[in-house]
Amino acid sequence: MFVIIGIVLVMGSMLGGYMMHHGDIAVLIQPNEFLIIGGVAAGSLLIANPMYVVKHIIAGAIGTFKGPKANKAAYIDLIKMLYELFQFAKREGLIALEPHVENPESSTIMSKFPSFLHNHHAVVFLCDTLKVILSGGVPAHDLEELMDLDLDGHHEEEHFAQQSLNTVSDAFPGIGIVAAVLGVIITMGSINAGAATVGANVAAALVGTFLGILLSYGIVGPMARNMDLNIYVDSKYMAAIKAALLSFAKGAPAAVAVEYGRRAINPEMRPTFKEAEDAMKK
Repeated sequence: MFVIIGIVLVMGSMLGGYMMHHGDIAVLIQPNEFLIIGGVAAGSLLIANPMYVVKHIIAGAIGTFKGPKANKAAYIDLIKMLYELFQFAKREGLIALEPHVENPESSTIMSKFPSFLHNHHAVVFLCDTLKVILSGGVPAHDLEELMDLDLDGHHEEEHFAQQSLNTVSDAFPGIGIVAAVLGVIITMGSINAGAATVGANVAAALVGTFLGILLSYGIVGPMARNMDLNIYVDSKYMAAIKAALLSFAKGAPAAVAVEYGRRAINPEMRPTFKEAEDAMKK
């Protein structure tokens, strides 16, 4: 929501100020400049990144409009699910968890929490780690190292997309200059066509520079920053799962293991102790 409000504010302020100076909106509509800047930016993105990173960039850009996946309701669901899983394992034995981790979509516990099941990496991370715990013989410090390897690889992959979008943002002013230079070349080729034609060509060329700077600092750059913050917030969801699993593997009671997970949650999103307690009672 705030991304949409921000974009509207950026465009509204820019166009409003331009019109207050009696600017002609029609002069800013230069499809050739849009084609040059958009095409060069998209092409450079494809040159620099494999397709899976491009897909992550698109998904991350769309995600800035939706906000991070991990919100307070999702964390409460996570607390309830982890508590129920751990209680079940304490009551029925670890081996009873096997059908739940082998097919989480059909698990009578996990299937009750769609906010968790829709987070593919969280599901894989939880189930794979529980499989290691079920196999036995893995000390807690080795289990922590194993989970860190998984999380580091996932976060590194997510940051590839954010860093690539940030690189495109940094390149937009230069691409705008390229569009402007092409416009100047056209202008010099029609220098004898009269002042009106030359002025129109120069204005069109300057639109390229203006558009490149606007996209860089007004839209794409802030969007890349928003992606970075979403990655940080979502990483705390995985950190909560890690902390709870590690405590559970050390033999802590279910409520204590879940409390370790709760403490790892970003303070802005963290349910209170009472909210977590009430969620577990339900």
